[in-house]
Amino acid sequence: MPLGPLVLVIVVFLTVVGAVFAFGAAAVTPSSVLGARLRALGGHQPKQAENKPAIRERLEQALDPISKALPLSPSDVSRTRAWLIQAGFRDAIDVNYYFGSRVLMALIGFGAVIAFAGFDNLPLVIGITALGFVLPRFILKRMIRDRQNRIRLALPDALDLTVICVEAGLALDQALMRVGQDLHHAHPDLSDEFHLVNLELRAGKPRAEALRNLVDRTGVDDIRSLVGTLIQTDRFGTSVAQALRVHSDSLRTERRQRAEEQAAKTTIKMVPPLVIFVLPSIIFVTIGPAVIELIRQLGPVGGGR
Repeated sequence: MPLGPLVLVIVVFLTVVGAVFAFGAAAVTPSSVLGARLRALGGHQPKQAENKPAIRERLEQALDPISKALPLSPSDVSRTRAWLIQAGFRDAIDVNYYFGSRVLMALIGFGAVIAFAGFDNLPLVIGITALGFVLPRFILKRMIRDRQNRIRLALPDALDLTVICVEAGLALDQALMRVGQDLHHAHPDLSDEFHLVNLELRAGKPRAEALRNLVDRTGVDDIRSLVGTLIQTDRFGTSVAQALRVHSDSLRTERRQRAEEQAAKTTIKMVPPLVIFVLPSIIFVTIGPAVIELIRQLGPVGGGR
């Protein structure tokens, strides 16, 4: 075959292969406009959009029978729901996750004890199973205390910023929204709560109801006193900035008093470790050589008798 037609055949072949490869890559790539149009015409949805709901749905289906293994009253569910909201878990499905984790931890503890110790030690089996069942509740309570402590520490700074915003001419609702935006990185927990308050106010709820919901979501006593101050200020028409400034000063005073209280408790808390760990060592070091020498001196006399 002459060289010219052979080159032409090779060029045509490479062109066709390149065109088919480019069309296939454009059709398969998720971010491609051509691929999106082809999938829309063919009635196919993107796989990434289907995987996440499918995984979540399977997880919910797996945890739902576990969470329903315990007979729960409506009061238990509502109380647990309030605890989860105070810990920062606001989805309704989190209640199923919580009870499912309790049952799952109990089963894991039971299986671990049976695998290593068997049924020979029945109290150990019952104790480890009960510990696995109660452990998620202790973890949840600890998370609630940590979040409440973070909100309590962030509240005076938030009040100072609110006073500045109110004195600058903003209304209380806009001031809370601006403070929530400014505290997003420094104090994210309090920022989220202020954001939820603004969403409730935009939805049409009265300010008093939105602030009371803030108290229920956090469970912090300082927030409760602040909400009471704001409701009274709104009802009687007094200065919001002056009320917030006075309340901020009182919160700082209470925080200093709590720090002094914790410092005063330190002396009492140090007594048990000193008695258990330090005092026996001091006794052994100081009296031990004398006791050893006394035993050496009196030992032969006692043996001779």
